Amino acid sequence: MDTPAEEWHGIGTSGTFGTEQGMKKMSNIYESAANTLGIFNSPCLTKVELRVACKGISDRDALSKPDPCVILKMQSHGQWFEVDRTEVIRTCINPVFSKLFTVDFYFEEVQRLRFEVHDISSNHNGLKEADFLGGMECTLGQIVSQRKLSKSLLKHGNTAGKSSITVIAEELSGNDDYVELSFSARKLDDKDFFSKSDPFLEIFRVNDDATQQLVHRTEVVMNNLNPAWKTFKVSVNSLCSGDQDRRLKCIVWDWDSNGKHDFIGEFSSTFKEMRGAMEGRQVQWECINPKYKAKKKNYKNSGIVILNQCKIHKMHSFLDYIMGGCQIQFTVAIDFTASNGDPRNSCSLHYIHPYQPNEYLKALVAVGEICQDYDSDKMFPAFGFGARIPPEYKVSHDFAINFNEDNPECAGIQGVVEAYQSCLPKLQLYGPTNIAPIIQKVAKSASEETNTKEASQYFILLILTDGVITDMADTREAIVHASHLPMSVIIVGVGNADFSDMQMLDGDDGILRSPKGEPVLRDIVQFVPFRNFKHASPSALAKSVLAEVPNQVVDYYNGKGIKPKCMSEYESSRTLAP
Repeated sequence: MDTPAEEWHGIGTSGTFGTEQGMKKMSNIYESAANTLGIFNSPCLTKVELRVACKGISDRDALSKPDPCVILKMQSHGQWFEVDRTEVIRTCINPVFSKLFTVDFYFEEVQRLRFEVHDISSNHNGLKEADFLGGMECTLGQIVSQRKLSKSLLKHGNTAGKSSITVIAEELSGNDDYVELSFSARKLDDKDFFSKSDPFLEIFRVNDDATQQLVHRTEVVMNNLNPAWKTFKVSVNSLCSGDQDRRLKCIVWDWDSNGKHDFIGEFSSTFKEMRGAMEGRQVQWECINPKYKAKKKNYKNSGIVILNQCKIHKMHSFLDYIMGGCQIQFTVAIDFTASNGDPRNSCSLHYIHPYQPNEYLKALVAVGEICQDYDSDKMFPAFGFGARIPPEYKVSHDFAINFNEDNPECAGIQGVVEAYQSCLPKLQLYGPTNIAPIIQKVAKSASEETNTKEASQYFILLILTDGVITDMADTREAIVHASHLPMSVIIVGVGNADFSDMQMLDGDDGILRSPKGEPVLRDIVQFVPFRNFKHASPSALAKSVLAEVPNQVVDYYNGKGIKPKCMSEYESSRTLAP
């Protein structure tokens, strides 16, 4: 049985967020935005950083040490999905990984995590040739409540060996800013007989209890006593827990292929001191080997380490952009191909039932009512594709459903519903199912928006379709192009077709590429089959398809270095003190 019609409010009447309440003055948009944001944002209490280390991992090949990498997986609907992975550490049985995992923590949900340790051979970074060295399952709640969780790594068959994994959780404080650091060194001690040292730098944060936490490990620069390491980014929270005077311990090592690295020297600093390398200035430290200093009378240092630049990047939140006046421009595209069935037939997906809205209407209203709270004029362009349209009855893949090509906008979600219902009898459902033209049409508007260099409009395209698309190559090309623009694409699969091919457009499982091999700049597509939500409330569908949008908005503008148009009181209260 379908969800009762009254639960899918707002169809044919003014809905909860619909015309009556939704037509708010501009001054109220921020309030309504903050309220509806709760549907997909407020349950997340906080972000948590997870650091991982392993002990005693052994390779299947007893003659060599493994090259370990940890993969973090999260469970969703009974399936495990890869969230992220650490770097690979060569020839190491007790790895401490530099890369950290950032995850959202939901107090009211059981979030199951799985940490898998794999031995990644140097000639192949994929998992196909990797040896599985062990795994550990737990919940995020267990790690957060214990702060530090150590468990045995289980092999296949759940047999425990001597190896273990430790995960440390740290709550990200209100400050999400990150810092970009660029280090080099000169005249480092030479530790190798037949060549020069192969230096790398490690930075540790000294905690209140005097323990040391690895913050970053640079790459190794081979055969060079004057290395310039790659610029790296780290959150201010991770670097110094928001305390600019916290001691940072920095160690320079000479890398050795057997994993026994030689100590070159060390120095201490603080984030406050490192901020001296802003605006073109440098900060320098003598790299000291305490043993040499104690033994050798004329010892000066083991080299000089230089911080060439320190840039602080302000991280703005979704609310910062919305409250700064960024509007969500919501566009709908509806599939009118013949596979939907004759709209006059009650079996058709487009059948207009007098009391029960069809799946197209349910999906449109559920998603549209959330989006309309972020759009001050509440005018939504609505298009159709895959039908022959009057007067000449030629097939079109991007026609206005109000048949006004100059102004395809409808007044509110209610207006879209009415335009959809009135256009159905005038169309000839046809085909094929091509969605690249409509993605390109919205991308054109989004592209014009980029010229403003402001966070004023972000575009969301909702595509409702009953089948697998026929222009997959063109669609992939269009999505890769759109990933450089301020837009996101939500695809809801209506009906009972096999949508397995559509999952490839949603970059969660891997990186979507154009037919020429160009990868998407960022993951902008969310695909869900409506049948998964047939018996759920409208908010469940909306939450699922819109959950990624806030991060997509933030990733786009932060990635381009575009700040919110006007600083809100909320945002200025979280600014890092100088």
